[in-house]
Amino acid sequence: MAESDEEYAPGGSDDDVEAHQMTNVGGHTHSRSRGKGREDDAFATIRRTWEDVEEGPDGTISGAIDSLLQQGKRKRTLKDTTPLQRGIIRHLIVIIDLSAAMTEKDLRPTRYLLTIRYCQDFVTEFFEQNPISQIGIIGMRDGLAVRISDMSGNPSDHISNLQALRSTDPKGQPSLQNAFDMARAALFHAPSHGTREILLLFGSLLSSDPGDIHTTITSLVNAHITTSVIGLSAQVAICLTLVKRTNPHSNPQKHYNIALDEVNYRELIMRLATPPESHTQQAAASVDNSNKSSLLMMGFPSRVTDPSPSLCACHSRPTTGGYLCSRCSSKVCSLPTTCPACSLTLILSSTKHAAYNASDQTVGGTGNPIDAAQISTKAALSNAQNAESASAEPSAPALLKSAQVTDSTHKRRDGDQTVSESGRYECGTCGQFFCLDCDVFCHEIVHNCPGCMSREGEMISRGDEGQNSDGAMEIDQSATNGEKG
Repeated sequence: MAESDEEYAPGGSDDDVEAHQMTNVGGHTHSRSRGKGREDDAFATIRRTWEDVEEGPDGTISGAIDSLLQQGKRKRTLKDTTPLQRGIIRHLIVIIDLSAAMTEKDLRPTRYLLTIRYCQDFVTEFFEQNPISQIGIIGMRDGLAVRISDMSGNPSDHISNLQALRSTDPKGQPSLQNAFDMARAALFHAPSHGTREILLLFGSLLSSDPGDIHTTITSLVNAHITTSVIGLSAQVAICLTLVKRTNPHSNPQKHYNIALDEVNYRELIMRLATPPESHTQQAAASVDNSNKSSLLMMGFPSRVTDPSPSLCACHSRPTTGGYLCSRCSSKVCSLPTTCPACSLTLILSSTKHAAYNASDQTVGGTGNPIDAAQISTKAALSNAQNAESASAEPSAPALLKSAQVTDSTHKRRDGDQTVSESGRYECGTCGQFFCLDCDVFCHEIVHNCPGCMSREGEMISRGDEGQNSDGAMEIDQSATNGEKG
């Protein structure tokens, strides 16, 4: 039997066999390739991330780890601070894929367990930035829509219901149509002054729907419901159509993203905790008049403690403590909520203040990183300006010169988003220095710059003292003249 000149490739297709064949010409073996292997090598470039880590002088990587931690903190403060009108009251339905596709292990430990953990973190972060908003959770399993958690403003209930999902396994196929119909029904009674949103965490590549899903998408558009999709697999055409039709005034890439890895998946989810942008005036003019902004009546009840248990109006359970509605005196267990009897929105005054601060993205801009030389230059300039102001009022050219120096310095630093070598950051308004931890604290907790607030307070106090001192001098003079007369 003659020997074969070709290599056997088990499991290969005919195209692969034709693309790479061995021939015997003149007693020498040659490989006849169509170049497909070279094309595949171009896409097989592997990035060795471990080679990017550099050791410190002591031979450890603790310095690199600290640098990564500092960059993570710095990234949290480099958010878009453009002044925009944002929704302060949100009504969000989270739809989770509970089908068999979530058992894949491309996201560790599995898509299913990682999604549950990230959803728990998302609920906590959502209510920190949206204290007077509400969330509902829906799952998709076996071609049906399953209600996991009802629309509520209590984060502990949502977290406990998500924790209970760990005892079940994903199975079957998802149904986007059934999930959207249930979400639309849950958002039907949402007031017009709040937003209506749907977040879809989709890991499958198909949807088992009983009818025409395009009809359901049309009903979502008519109900003024916006959607966002985070895919765990490849991009699905129906999801792209969904975000395009429900978000006509924004870029679809903002609302439909594919998770690349675990870190990117978490970033995509946490990004949706920020209050969304409201429609512009042109867009608001094209929607229904009932969707326009209007005044909202709210109640601010105080906590009461009864000597004997009484039934609450929200769960019909006997409790000793609770809050009495400001309008009808019905007792509810927790705040924020809506009174079951008179439908009055009940919140705490501190919660309302926190919601306003969370929706305000204009706190001091972004801290500009500076080095030691810039610190000394800034200090010298500040001392010179203080000496000049102490002796006499600065002239207009001096003020213009200092403003130009400050503006040029800010322009040079705007593109620099790295960690400062000195560990100090400068407020772009008042010019005060802050460390990175204080910078993060001011952006995420206080929502105000202490330097700007103290400067405004000093200006107000100086104005009051000037008026009081002048008035006091006049009174003293009149009193003295009266005594002399």
